[in-house]
Amino acid sequence: MSQQGIQPLLDFDFLQDFARKHADEYRNAEPFPHIVIDHFLDEKSIDLLLATFPEPKKRDNHDDESQKLKDGTVAQYKKHWVSMELRVGLPIRHFYWELNSAEFISFLQTLTGVSALIPDPYRAGGGLHESKAGGFLMVHADYNKQPETDLDRRLNIIVYLNKNWKESYGGDLELWTADMKTCVKKVAPLAGRAVIFSTGSDTYHGHPTPLTCPPDMSRKSISTFYYSNGRPVGESDRPHVTIWKKTPAV
Repeated sequence: MSQQGIQPLLDFDFLQDFARKHADEYRNAEPFPHIVIDHFLDEKSIDLLLATFPEPKKRDNHDDESQKLKDGTVAQYKKHWVSMELRVGLPIRHFYWELNSAEFISFLQTLTGVSALIPDPYRAGGGLHESKAGGFLMVHADYNKQPETDLDRRLNIIVYLNKNWKESYGGDLELWTADMKTCVKKVAPLAGRAVIFSTGSDTYHGHPTPLTCPPDMSRKSISTFYYSNGRPVGESDRPHVTIWKKTPAV
């Protein structure tokens, strides 16, 4: 694809205006700072990314069908992940570039108040995520150190690509309180929607209920993470791996 054929996927003017208007909303959100942005991607951009979203047979060994914890608990099931840039098409690579650009970092800093953000070219744990029917991701708080650089993880963004997604399919992103007693918010994974949230040792999130979408559908998203060199005073920077949590029985 020529340079002329690559069109911007993000509207940076819209994002900067959004950041200025919604910074207080982000920082005061419960159970931890976050925001949902509808129409983060337009229909044309969604279709372009979906057209090059790789099929399972074209992926590398990052396909993690399931993961079990030491006690035998299944933490994630029927989930596939691809982080390597050379395994995806040019539109997705271009989207990575926009998400790692100075303009997007400026948007994030204005919105969240987190300064001196650093993107992750390695996409450790990030990239393309896909969960099939029956799949789920246990509620968790993410690991807090980038494995190659030892930088401190500060923000996550998840961009959803699920067209014609019905409420009955499930797959809502759940945001839980630090004591894991209450799910404060559920976010449907609708196409073009983005969720941005701060990451810490108690920012618990996941989609723990098995998906009930048809077998020929899946829950698709693109994730990237952002880091800083150190955390604010008062926040622990002690390294930890992913902290998995069981949701209360209903």
